[in-house]
Amino acid sequence: MSTRTLPLLFINLGGEMLYILDQRLRAQNIPADKAKKVSTVPAWIEEDRKRVMNDIITTMFNKKFLEELFKPQELYSKKALRTVFDRLAHASIMRLNQASMDKLYDLMTMAFKYQVLLCPRPKDILLVSLNHMDAIKDFVKDTPSILSQVDETYQQLIEMYTPLSNGEFQLMRQTLLIFFQDMHIRVSIFLKDKVQNSNGRFVLPTNGPVPRGTQIPGMIRIFSCSGEELTRLQFNNGGNYSSALREGSFEMFGNRVTKLGTNMYSVSRPVETHMSGTSKSSAQHTKVNAAPNPLAKEELNLLARLMGGLEVQKPGSADTGFRVNLFATDEEEEEALISRPNELSYGVVSIQATKDQQANAELTKIMGEFTESGDPSSSASSKGDDLLAMMDGL
Repeated sequence: MSTRTLPLLFINLGGEMLYILDQRLRAQNIPADKAKKVSTVPAWIEEDRKRVMNDIITTMFNKKFLEELFKPQELYSKKALRTVFDRLAHASIMRLNQASMDKLYDLMTMAFKYQVLLCPRPKDILLVSLNHMDAIKDFVKDTPSILSQVDETYQQLIEMYTPLSNGEFQLMRQTLLIFFQDMHIRVSIFLKDKVQNSNGRFVLPTNGPVPRGTQIPGMIRIFSCSGEELTRLQFNNGGNYSSALREGSFEMFGNRVTKLGTNMYSVSRPVETHMSGTSKSSAQHTKVNAAPNPLAKEELNLLARLMGGLEVQKPGSADTGFRVNLFATDEEEEEALISRPNELSYGVVSIQATKDQQANAELTKIMGEFTESGDPSSSASSKGDDLLAMMDGL
């Protein structure tokens, strides 16, 4: 197991969560009589969309939290990681019920699992992460204070991961696949593109470019003891492969070449099954098209309609919040909660009950302080030193 995998897992899952929330926040229409604060509905939507995205990204890239995250350590348990994203999703005025959060988390995890499986080389996991970072940076491009937090994380990623060997990246890829191995949740956008079977397992492609540094399979060379080539044998490789694409950029700016890790909910790009050679300029960021993709929209509408049951609420404080329902109706949400398989439930843990409760309570308090202050207080800072140790015990 690699002790360097956790930051990549957190950043990539966080990026997928932001894609989903941004797409549905943009697409949602709120009745005029429910709009608060301002008189026009589009202005209210845009104002609160930006607030939700900025609050989540601010919490996600909290300096003290990332300092702990980037320390060498084993992956969090599934329950602990789900707890972190539960707190992260509620870092703003948005509220999700358990069934809706379950669905959001399912979409996040299956999307990143698919990307890890399709990486031509283990090292390309870093390019996937940088694609997510490029999109997150674009979300907060008009907010300098948050942008600086994101830029610091870029530097940490580049400094930590670019010097690593291929073997270390392979170990990280294996660690991620072990984490995802029991997750076989069907997603309609994958099913429609025939990249996922009805049992929830992904279909690996037998076409497209081969990994950089390798040759198209189909030939066996036989050499003598002295290294002289004696003969060549050709065979059918069973696929339709092409030569490797050029290397993607591992710098803060540049073209990543691969489209894995970009926004699959944008209309400009269907689900990727291999590296893409389409690029505009090696000096540009990967830009995410915010226009809704009908296929992705159908997935969210099938089980989600992420903002379908949106209601503006007054949570009993001076701040205004709203509830997000990933399902078309409250009844569907309740039914999903009841019918969810036990192995996918994060609500009950039957071992180390006392320790788990204490750790969860402490984690909730710490993450709450991160959310409220943006930068943790001295009290939260001292407690933050024990954050990862507590999560290892979950």
